[in-house]
Order: sequence, then structure tokens, then C-alpha cells
Amino acid sequence: MGKKTGNDVFSPMRRFKQQMTVEDCVVLLQRVKRGVLAVLGDGGYPYTVPMDFVYNDGHLYFHCAKEGHKLDAIRSCDKASFCVLGEGVKEPDSWWLHFESVVCFGRVYVVEEASRTDALLRLLGAKYFPQGYDMEADMSKNAPNALVLDLQIEHLSGKRVREK
Repeated sequence: MGKKTGNDVFSPMRRFKQQMTVEDCVVLLQRVKRGVLAVLGDGGYPYTVPMDFVYNDGHLYFHCAKEGHKLDAIRSCDKASFCVLGEGVKEPDSWWLHFESVVCFGRVYVVEEASRTDALLRLLGAKYFPQGYDMEADMSKNAPNALVLDLQIEHLSGKRVREK
């Protein structure tokens, strides 16, 4: 593991030549559809769950039900990480992949304001709903039962991996 410097709680990337720029990390966060949210679950065990998300200005937003294991874990400890993995590219006549990944660290908060929740649900819908989908009908039906989670990114790092 890399040496930590100053007050930084995040270790530097050991394979720094594979490190992506922050800008390239953001591009990947905007492009991929799903990632894995990791929180501190029951009994101190990590709890990971695949999530749809949207990235916006240093934040990751998720929607979830108003109760459940994930929400209980977040209310107990707001620190979390979120990992995304690009699809990867396979070289012709080879078995290995070249791929990108990003890991974000931060704190997760439940968005409390109804108007902000609605705006963020629409932002999520714009990413996932097909063109022509009746978002307003979906919002009327499902928004009252949804929470929006805001992961405020404190640190992120990305890596381009060339297997072999």
C-alpha cells in the first residue's frame, strides 16, 4: 500500500502510471449506467449493492426505497464508496481486456427537500428512461415512495488497466 501524506486518509495509487485524470474519471462516471455502492453494514461487515446513479457536479445521486438495509447502514455510518467499471475492450486474438474503473469515496446523505428530490429523480429519469417515456406519469406514481441519496464525493481515483 502506498504511503499516506499529511492529513490525507486516502493512499496514493501504487500503479500511478495507470492513474486517470479527474476529468477522465468524470467522463467515465457520466458514461456508465451502474456501479456498486459499498457501505458499512450489519456487524461491521461491508455491504455492497449494485445501483443506478447519475453524476452531477461532484455528487452521485441514487434513488432508493424509504426503508431497508442500505438505508439503515447509511444512517448508522454515512461514509461510503462507489465503484464503476467500464465495459472494457478486448484486443483481437487475445484473452485480456483493457478497461477503466473509478472509485469514489464520500459521505451519503438523504435529500430532504421535496423539490430537490423531484429535480434529482427527473435527472435520474433523463439518464435511464427511453425517449418518449412518460416521466410525469412515473413521477406521479413512484416519486412519493422514493428517497434520493446524495454521495458527496470527497476523493476519487480512476485507473486504466491493460491486462496481460
